[in-house]
Amino acid sequence: MRFRAKIVDLACLNHFSRVVNTMARLAKMCTLRLAADKLYFILSDKVDNGGVSVWCELCQGNFFDEFQMEGVAAEHNEIYLELVPENLSRALKTAQNAKTVKIKLTNKHCPCLTVSVELPSLSSTSRIVTHDIPVGVIPRRLWRDFREPSVPDFDVSIYLPVLKTMKSVVERMKNLSNCIVIEANLSGEMNLKIETDLVSVTTHFKDLGNPPWVSDDESPSSAQVKDLENMAEARIDIRKLLQLLAGQQVNPTKALCNIVSRRIVHFILLHEDVSLQYFIPALA
Repeated sequence: MRFRAKIVDLACLNHFSRVVNTMARLAKMCTLRLAADKLYFILSDKVDNGGVSVWCELCQGNFFDEFQMEGVAAEHNEIYLELVPENLSRALKTAQNAKTVKIKLTNKHCPCLTVSVELPSLSSTSRIVTHDIPVGVIPRRLWRDFREPSVPDFDVSIYLPVLKTMKSVVERMKNLSNCIVIEANLSGEMNLKIETDLVSVTTHFKDLGNPPWVSDDESPSSAQVKDLENMAEARIDIRKLLQLLAGQQVNPTKALCNIVSRRIVHFILLHEDVSLQYFIPALA
């Protein structure tokens, strides 16, 4: 099992740091899955038990100048590591104007991701700062616990409003209740609602647009049979929603939300070379 990678381009390094920062804000522990052409950061709390799930996918070719790995076996050419993303985030913070950053899987008393940062210096010798981040190697028999979460058939899919706007609305609502109701329809309308014994607050968003999903077995006409004005809704933990809105630093080009009524809210943030999915289960 071997892994080594190198980033030379500063823009790629900063972009990778933002992705890791986002993960550090969303999860205390996560799984880093390394494959030949992709990296994944995975948090798979059991949604059935009220936990959130995160699935973040990166094309390694868009970030790394060199990327070599040998998985656990030829037919299973992947490596699954458990790590604290905050530790990786801290290591990358020292690399903000680095000449190169090398990341390597090493064994120093325990398995580690060793991050070597070459910093510019005034003399001819370069300064190298090394961070050893302890990781756990996940055995192959457990890999199936880290599959991409399946998206249940949603009732409504809608583009999100500007995330900053949404964040400031949710932040104000957080002081009034621990739960928030998200509802949306196929006419591009979305509402965020708080309802308590004392107060009822609703923020309306209009003209957001609905993504043109058409599955293989569904003709476009059957999608139109659904009542466009009909609201699908789910009540979720407001802190989990705020964690996503406050934590994301990917600056997505597209952000959308799928609602399975009273079951789950599924967020997708898309950037040209990163996709982040975030699943929040509905409260009873």
